[in-house]
Amino acid sequence: MRIGVVSLPVSGHLNPMSTLARKLQSRGHDIVFLSIPDTEPFVLAAGLKFVPVGEDAFPTGTLMEVERLFSIQEGSGGLEFTFNLMAQITGALLRPLTAIVGREKIDALVFDTYQPYLELAALHLKIPYIHVSNAVHFDTSGATPLCFFDWPNEDTSEARARNLEGVARFRKLLEPSVAAAKAYAAEVDLTVDWNDPATTISKLAWLTQTPKEFDFSSSQRPAQFRHTGPFHDGLGRPEIPFPWERLIEAPLVYASMGTLQNGLERVFQVMIDAARTRQDLQFVIVVGNKLDPAQFMNVPENVILVTYAPQLELLKRAALCVTHAGLNTVVEALAQGVPLVAIPITNDQPGVAARIADKQVGEFVPFDQLTWNRLAALIDTVYGDPSYRENARRIQRAIVKTDGLTLAAELIEKALGSRKSQGSDKSMGCRAD
Repeated sequence: MRIGVVSLPVSGHLNPMSTLARKLQSRGHDIVFLSIPDTEPFVLAAGLKFVPVGEDAFPTGTLMEVERLFSIQEGSGGLEFTFNLMAQITGALLRPLTAIVGREKIDALVFDTYQPYLELAALHLKIPYIHVSNAVHFDTSGATPLCFFDWPNEDTSEARARNLEGVARFRKLLEPSVAAAKAYAAEVDLTVDWNDPATTISKLAWLTQTPKEFDFSSSQRPAQFRHTGPFHDGLGRPEIPFPWERLIEAPLVYASMGTLQNGLERVFQVMIDAARTRQDLQFVIVVGNKLDPAQFMNVPENVILVTYAPQLELLKRAALCVTHAGLNTVVEALAQGVPLVAIPITNDQPGVAARIADKQVGEFVPFDQLTWNRLAALIDTVYGDPSYRENARRIQRAIVKTDGLTLAAELIEKALGSRKSQGSDKSMGCRAD
């Protein structure tokens, strides 16, 4: 089967989506990866066929500027920035995507739920499509809090009313994407229920990287919704130099704000100041490419500041992970049984942080309450209480047992009615949650 994979052009989505695409390719499917031109080197390095889409609206070099602007966003401003970008992608990609799918003779499509309404192209072309949530999935039923909020999951009438207020705020943020989608739907004569933000989600399969054991419990999931767990295979990542010789015998704390949320200098200074209070621990703090490690003054000896770091390798050695609560970093830490202290900034990070607290695999501090002594206290709490690590290891065992990458490929094949035709990967049948 010739499958088109359409990914949001940022690393937190490209990494898992390209891994899933490689898995499908290894099972005998012909994969075409569709994204804006800036993602071509990444896709080709992953061993996948790349076809650009949206070159006029997103010429080469656009992504660097988008990442620069996003790196300093926070809170509601960051959320609005993201949704406006999503709307621009929807408006710019729908029409050329429709033409490319026909030209490339693509049989089915796999979409990221964070690219709203691109599935209208598949509906117009009458080809099957699947949805994947590489970040935390949207729950617009009101049964659980939407992922943009750090609210606890509570089964009360007051909580459900609060959750529905969150859905109303989500729909307001989605309006620019809806406007772009409506224009396309009118052109191709599609009828859509615009009152339901989930109306065009795939009826065949909707997969989420969020492990079931890490998610809020709910009885309101649609029938096609499946938890798989992370799409990780340990491959497809560039080798990153790191001063391994500077690591000592002390327990390691790995701290990173991810590849996008790394332009806020204050956050890293708070981390450095908190680390100063725990000389018995060694900290590796990854500042990313928006800041210079040399600009930070009075860095204590127990802190290694780097621009980039081999995250998976360091998490295997870590006793604790300090993170912005991006889903990929969190599930990578949990896959190693590492507890967490989270500093959620925007987007789905508050929802991930709420799940960290709910499953007692760590603690979090809201960004507007972040101080060095508050962070230091949370590090003391999580590192000092073995129950957090025990809970993280429980989820680690579930992630290993489930094998989310294989399960996701199986579910896609079952939904599309296809079977692999070649490759060494052995199908184990379709497993339910």
